[in-house]
Amino acid sequence: MHFKPGELLSKIEYPKDLRALAQEDLPKVCDELRDFIVDVVSNKGGHFGASLGVVELTVALHYVFNTPEDLLVWDVGHQAYGHKILTGRRSMFHTNRKYKGISGFPKISESDYDTFGVGHSSTSISAALGMATASKYQNLNRQHIAVIGDGAMTGGMAFEALNNAGVSKANLLVVLNDNCMSIDPNVGALKEYLTDITASHTYNKLKDDVWNLLGKLSHFGKSAQDIVSKVESAIKASVLSQSNFFESLNFRYFGPVDGHDVEHLSSVLNDLKDIPGPKILHCVTKKGKGYQPAEQGNQTTWHAPGIFNKDTGEIVKVLPKQPEPPKFQDVFGHTIVELAEKNKNIMGITPAMPTGSSLNIMMKAMPNRAFDVGIAEQHAVTFSAGMAANGLRPFCNIYSSFMQRAFDQVIHDVAIQNLPVVFCLDRAGLVGADGPTHHGAYDLAYMRCIPNLIVSAPLNEKELRNLMYTAQLKQTTSPFVIRYPRGKGVMTQWKTPFESIPIGKGQKLKNGEQVAVLSIGAIGNNALLAHEKLKEQGIDVAVYDMRFVKPLDQTLLHEVFTKFEKVITLEDGCLMGGFGSAVLEFAADNGYTSQVVRLGIPDAVIEHGTQQELYKECGYSAAHIQETILQLLDFSISKNASA
Repeated sequence: MHFKPGELLSKIEYPKDLRALAQEDLPKVCDELRDFIVDVVSNKGGHFGASLGVVELTVALHYVFNTPEDLLVWDVGHQAYGHKILTGRRSMFHTNRKYKGISGFPKISESDYDTFGVGHSSTSISAALGMATASKYQNLNRQHIAVIGDGAMTGGMAFEALNNAGVSKANLLVVLNDNCMSIDPNVGALKEYLTDITASHTYNKLKDDVWNLLGKLSHFGKSAQDIVSKVESAIKASVLSQSNFFESLNFRYFGPVDGHDVEHLSSVLNDLKDIPGPKILHCVTKKGKGYQPAEQGNQTTWHAPGIFNKDTGEIVKVLPKQPEPPKFQDVFGHTIVELAEKNKNIMGITPAMPTGSSLNIMMKAMPNRAFDVGIAEQHAVTFSAGMAANGLRPFCNIYSSFMQRAFDQVIHDVAIQNLPVVFCLDRAGLVGADGPTHHGAYDLAYMRCIPNLIVSAPLNEKELRNLMYTAQLKQTTSPFVIRYPRGKGVMTQWKTPFESIPIGKGQKLKNGEQVAVLSIGAIGNNALLAHEKLKEQGIDVAVYDMRFVKPLDQTLLHEVFTKFEKVITLEDGCLMGGFGSAVLEFAADNGYTSQVVRLGIPDAVIEHGTQQELYKECGYSAAHIQETILQLLDFSISKNASA
């Protein structure tokens, strides 16, 4: 499908073409850019509301600053669609997030205009400060701009960077995109503080007067600017109920300004270019701006709505012909409520992902027992540890990829103290279109090396429920990890009675005599599919679901290695240090010499695509498992024939 840009947008291949336009042309460019994003995303899917909300800001930044010589860093990056379209990728934008297409996030290897690869939040200020420091050392005269949302500003790393930047005298501009949303509505004291600023009509009127004065006096030099700055600070202190947070960190604060007035934004940014040192521009925007259904509808839904009818705003949903299994996240969400109704000590915690993790179900049913702590994974873990130390049983739900950010807290605050925190790692394994920044590739490897942790993965919905049930039992006194994938399971009748699972106990799923497949987690269903295909060919394969990476079921492994000369391990995780490595360690420690073939994510960065496309690329789709088994048996047959 061909997507036709508007009259002005069709002439913009790179920002230099944008800068050739008159300032009064910018509103039309914004309208055309917004229309183009709506056209493509409505047909192809992707992140939506965030990019619409920064159209004017994107145009103004590339109009005023000499990108890519001036360095522009986007935080998280799902709001950078307009940026991609204006920086040489308009003609390929329809491939966004598709297999072998352009990334849904800024990516250094994709464009010189993508100055820093992003995907996780709260990194932009640190990166831009590092760039500014490098430029100063290299005697390079350039601008450094970090664009960060108010949601990402809740991340601890952003506060650390502000604290460092405030004493650096770096040539750094932080643009705060304030729309009161990340994926779900923002939470916390910073959100309330920003609301106070934007809601103060008295301050905003006086601020505009001071801003106009600053503009008029700017050509009189630093002394005049200092006078205006002192007057502005006095106004802020007298009108607002508290001193300005950002200026307490030695940032010059400007704003709030209307983030959808592109001409005014351009003028403001142009003035800020000449003001030295760290400064912050507070822009108030609306997520989904310019597309009425996204502006007025559920903004969490419109963050990434999938395919929709752009004329009506109706999101396209293909109704299944028969009942389908639920998503693993929804099984978690309903199950934790069931368990919490029976166990008063269960609490739910998530770092800013209540909808994505389905903890919102518990937040609605038990608002005093479920907590969204903001984009703060480290805090989420230690907050949970504090609860556990006081006798509660916290279920801390974090995406596998985001849990990497709290590795130290898992060790220092949970494992060393052997506190019974339950970590539910959603989106474990290859996640699909979000790509390498979001793949949950490493959790099996980085969790199994930590003492005191129990590390598990359910084969299906029933197993997820039973592992959650087991994790909250009084006799389970150690931290307990349950990892499960993005997407749907395999059971339509999933609401099964709870059963306790013996910790460290696997199960045989299929009998066989020729090859043994040992799997961990839901990817084991691919082994079952391969088993059925091979059975039709008369090939006898045993399939085992190990359930636990730590502790391993050593009784089951002794049985397997005593009986089978050919063993395959299967995991939706990295091969380096993962489940297959654990099995090889067991074999080596016990003197077994069976041939072991490991299937999983190779030692490489895996790009984006559908999960099935990526399973195929990495060699552990059902078809690839089947092919691997056939190759193992062919090798055995040829070896016997030559003997």
